[in-house]
Amino acid sequence: MRVRVTTTVLGLTAVTVLVLPACSTTSSQTTPTASSPSRSGTPVNGERETSPLSSAALAKLLLDEGDLGSGYIRTPERPAEHDDVTIIGCTALDTLSSSAAASPSFAFPRKAKVSFVYGGDSSSAVSEELYSDTAGKLSDSTGRIFTAMTRCPEYQIVSGSTSIDVTTQRVSAPRLGDEQWSMLLTFSAGGRDRLIKQTAIRSGNVLLTVSGAPALVDQHLDTALAKATATR
Repeated sequence: MRVRVTTTVLGLTAVTVLVLPACSTTSSQTTPTASSPSRSGTPVNGERETSPLSSAALAKLLLDEGDLGSGYIRTPERPAEHDDVTIIGCTALDTLSSSAAASPSFAFPRKAKVSFVYGGDSSSAVSEELYSDTAGKLSDSTGRIFTAMTRCPEYQIVSGSTSIDVTTQRVSAPRLGDEQWSMLLTFSAGGRDRLIKQTAIRSGNVLLTVSGAPALVDQHLDTALAKATATR
């Protein structure tokens, strides 16, 4: 089955940005520490609800070169024509795409993102995204997205003339924030494989995702979360 999805849905954004440049040139569950997430904008587990942050406020909480250390270069945002991809062979993502179209909360309009490469090597990349909404919406949407993306162990991403084979695996996430999710994705195209890790942490009304080379994700996750939550 082919389904056209927009990569503004959490999960496909960062991994597609990280993988497509390199490839073009050559039982699932979430793991929250909290109990079952809330559906809607109601608080999760009695958490005190606070107003969502604006995109401008989120942008100030992103990592920068000074946070990462020497050798990191900020990369420009991908052009708009790369925002849409087609998913083949994953009914769960088909259902997710239909839900996203029906629910504006899936897109998390309050957001900010940044990407870096280390040492000029595109395979040593790390991307951070911040979102803000009610705790309930962040919890529910993120849980459904990670569940859908890890429910299909194998599927394809097609963008323009590029076809990428994808395998997914849920992995344990560090016990940070209020809820957390993590997965490994292997992208294969043109005889080359690329391993990407994506970890998401929700802390109150802010959701942080860090994606990229697994070692870099693990190395910078704590710093990213500390900066994203420093004002609260």
